[in-house]
Amino acid sequence: MGSLMSCISGPEPSASPPPVAKRRSSASSRRGAKAVAIDEEALAAAAALVLGQRSSFGGGGGGGAFERSASVRYAAKRQQQQGPPLPRSSSTRPRSLADPELHPQQLLAKDLNTKDLETNIIVLVHGGGFGAWCWYKTIALLEDSGFRVNAIDLTGSGINSYDTNKISSLTQYAEPLTSYLKSLRDTEKVILVGHDFGGACISYAMEMFPSKVAKAVFLCAAMLKNGHSALDMFQQQMDTNGTLQRAQEFVYSNGKEQPPTAINIDKSLLKDLLFNQSPSKDVSLASVSMRPIPFAPVLEKLALTEEKYGSVRRFYVETTEDNAIPLHLQQGMCESNPPEKILRLKGSDHAPFFSKPQALHKTLVEIATMPPVKTS
Repeated sequence: MGSLMSCISGPEPSASPPPVAKRRSSASSRRGAKAVAIDEEALAAAAALVLGQRSSFGGGGGGGAFERSASVRYAAKRQQQQGPPLPRSSSTRPRSLADPELHPQQLLAKDLNTKDLETNIIVLVHGGGFGAWCWYKTIALLEDSGFRVNAIDLTGSGINSYDTNKISSLTQYAEPLTSYLKSLRDTEKVILVGHDFGGACISYAMEMFPSKVAKAVFLCAAMLKNGHSALDMFQQQMDTNGTLQRAQEFVYSNGKEQPPTAINIDKSLLKDLLFNQSPSKDVSLASVSMRPIPFAPVLEKLALTEEKYGSVRRFYVETTEDNAIPLHLQQGMCESNPPEKILRLKGSDHAPFFSKPQALHKTLVEIATMPPVKTS
């Protein structure tokens, strides 16, 4: 969503220095076999899904939620065939010590049983231009930790084949998410995680289904107040370096005399704008998977009430190296619409599910395990 506007600016405030990490030996810094399997099998599953479904993009409807447990299914298939392990990525980006490689079990208390939590269902909602595919690392880590995970493809996104240029409202754009929430049993609750413009989508869903949302996590996302649109939020600052202006390409499917119907992002600027700290293999995945961003939902002002939206516990996760939604803008949203707690991913770009997957996982587990608020 941060790439939608050509009007973000202002100097980013200095972040607190990251904790000093102990130097690890070359042997101990190598990824464990299990972590490698989770990461690369999930990548294979995501790539297969995206490329296998690409021919269906021209249809008129359909699509829906990302099928769960893709990494588990691909691992089982490989074991049955007794084939060789997938080759290691050729990415040369060194892993930052700020995001140490940990097994999912190390991120949870040994006695934690996710079934004992208020809810163990986490719903991942992508940002503008992204799709359920972007969560492949997060899905694998959360499922391995015992959570039930659903990653949603919003209308016209991911493998949902609806024409992006025909999306006329936030209601239409968020329909796959609201349909999923409507299908839940009365006793079921979920944790919503919204990235980027997905923050506006989960806010809309919180207003519609407050009783079904235990917690809402805004991940470098648009966390808007009542009566505000994403456009209003991003017009507060001007882009000083011009990256956003160069990256956005407006689509006028109804003619130049009519408002834009969608926005494309210049593929040559994807890394600088969105993935400046992410591995090259993930940038490649995004370059063949991102789709146009519908323009109408960006203009729509949200109607949010204290009784519904305000009753859901909110958490904000900041990303310190974000070129799309700079840290100062994230902090401004938190100041004007304070969440229950603010967490920070140091060294993360606008795609923490790529650049800091372990730290993101740990943060989501921390939020999920926070006990319900006691009411007097």
